[in-house]
Amino acid sequence: MKIAFFILIIVHALIHLLGAVKAFQWAEIPQFTQQIAKPMGLIWLLVTVLFLATAILYLLKKDAWSLLAIAAVLVSQVLIVMMWSDAKYGTIVNLGILIVAVITIFNKNFEYRYKTDVRNTLEQTNFESGIITEKDLVHLPEPVKKYLQYVGVIGMPKPVNFKMSMRGAMRNNEKSWFSFSSEQYNFIENPARHFFMKAKINGLPTLGYHRYWKETALMDIKLASIISVSKIQTEALFTAETVTFFNDLCLFCPGCLTDKNIRWEKVDATSVRAFFTNKQTTISAVLKFNENNQLINFISDDRLDVSVGKKYRFSTPVSNYKNINGCLLPSFGKAIWHYPEGKFTYGKFTIENVEYNILKIQK
Repeated sequence: MKIAFFILIIVHALIHLLGAVKAFQWAEIPQFTQQIAKPMGLIWLLVTVLFLATAILYLLKKDAWSLLAIAAVLVSQVLIVMMWSDAKYGTIVNLGILIVAVITIFNKNFEYRYKTDVRNTLEQTNFESGIITEKDLVHLPEPVKKYLQYVGVIGMPKPVNFKMSMRGAMRNNEKSWFSFSSEQYNFIENPARHFFMKAKINGLPTLGYHRYWKETALMDIKLASIISVSKIQTEALFTAETVTFFNDLCLFCPGCLTDKNIRWEKVDATSVRAFFTNKQTTISAVLKFNENNQLINFISDDRLDVSVGKKYRFSTPVSNYKNINGCLLPSFGKAIWHYPEGKFTYGKFTIENVEYNILKIQK
């Protein structure tokens, strides 16, 4: 689609070049039955250059392409109106380019909001941290201790934040799967999670921002960054996002589990229950491990299913442990709701990268 759109802009630019050719009589252009004065021919040539520059900036993924495209479309449309009988069909192409440019601007504005929140949280982060030692594991239940030894956190700096990127697929109940990519920044000392997702649902670009910060949680989903599909900011969502935040820590930031504010209860030889508290909200989850000391599942009854407005059991079985920046982490997982009628897998994800102790926002 991107290549097709690039070619469309190039062809549209070259069609405008015909106006200059007609004006300066460089060749016969029978498609234009009306005369074009030389001064107007310069404007046709200018629009050609504007569209060619737009195409190049678009191909190079430069943000300025959308603003230049709007300028080119506006001037182009004036020329088309003046040559309406010969050039009216160019309006359709101008409208298509304008729509894509406007959506791109809205997308960037929506994403800018997410990045601004990340920057603000980074500014409030204390980056002083020590090294994780065996002493930090002494108070932990045996399965958790073996898990941390297995993933290799001993000798690593204590994490103050982490950035994670992943790809996968999601769906709502009785609806088709859609693919997505996402990135997120989690902060530990003052719990925060900024999660930004890009997806295409039924062929339409859709962006989602989940913000868990201070004493609030927000979920904002926009179609083409313009039409609000879902916007939720409730107390119940804060509890749900507390579960999600703790889930991230257990699976992708195991060094955080040495925190003495997490309360542990042994369930059996391969399972423990953890209690995590943030802003007077406490959630619990059962962590299950296998014989290789890998964490293989996270199960909680405290997470809200926003699609139905009720709490159901939530689990995230994970597998395929890999070395990611010096730490053994699961690289594949699923997100499952346990409805009364049975399990429903609503998400599948593949981890692309995890980085710890990020000093500044990265592109």
